[in-house]
Amino acid sequence: MKIHRKSQFKNPGKDLAWFETWVKKLETHNERHYEPIQIKTSLGKTHIWGLNTSIDKLETLVIFPGARTSALFWDFDRGLDHMGKKFRIFLIETNGLPNLSEGNTPDIKTNAYGEWALEVLQALKLTQVHIAGASFGGLICMKLCLIAPHIIKTAFLLNPGCLQPFSLHPKNLYYNLLPIVNPSRKNVIKFLEQAVFCKPQHTLSETAETLLVEYEVFALKRYMDKTQKPYYMGSELEQIRVNTYLLEGSRDILFPPALSIKNAHAKICTLKQVFLFENVGHGIETYPKAIHTIGQTILSQ
Repeated sequence: MKIHRKSQFKNPGKDLAWFETWVKKLETHNERHYEPIQIKTSLGKTHIWGLNTSIDKLETLVIFPGARTSALFWDFDRGLDHMGKKFRIFLIETNGLPNLSEGNTPDIKTNAYGEWALEVLQALKLTQVHIAGASFGGLICMKLCLIAPHIIKTAFLLNPGCLQPFSLHPKNLYYNLLPIVNPSRKNVIKFLEQAVFCKPQHTLSETAETLLVEYEVFALKRYMDKTQKPYYMGSELEQIRVNTYLLEGSRDILFPPALSIKNAHAKICTLKQVFLFENVGHGIETYPKAIHTIGQTILSQ
């Protein structure tokens, strides 16, 4: 696989140690342990966090995170418990994002990320799985569906970045650029409050929010991000043959839901259902009812 770009931490030894300490704090808050799994892929080392991985009889869910996030965001305040039943879960730390995986990335407009995701499933010896992706992770899910539809039972897209271009609305640009230009704690909190959450409906506990702010400040200051951003896949989506569910937050300003829903209906012939959650921001993977919807949808099949 051709490496198109490479992102990296400024001081890998020191910064990766910080990240590992951050994970331990999350484990303490959640009172559970995430099984660390490392595999070798065409993009170098890929890191995965596992829950209930040894229980083969459980339904398997593979999760891909959004840009400038960790897959562990999905379990702030034990969010994955809201699925309603025990699942075998693999949280994939996508290469090129601020995490323990190497920063090598392919050209995002090819199917190479899908090929990489298939390598991950094969290394984990997974043959039939459900997949879910938020924002950037939604694009990874669609690339995987193009490469290996026979392996995927169901795909869940949460405020995905592949159903329309990134919004150029002045409000969205302002709040997204603010912490990038000046990555202070104050500006990160402002971005989270205006773009990611929608308080009081969509929020986290004080401890989880503190962990999130710490991570975002760290990622903005310590990670040299060269990774391409998601794009509207357009006609590529017409090739999807996997049962797909779309979960949208009504207050997502990065990818406003109306256009994403319209394009999903127009382009994805196997779109099964759209769920719209009122007063939910872009960080829908932290919203309990969205996670519950994924769990109940899987269990109803």
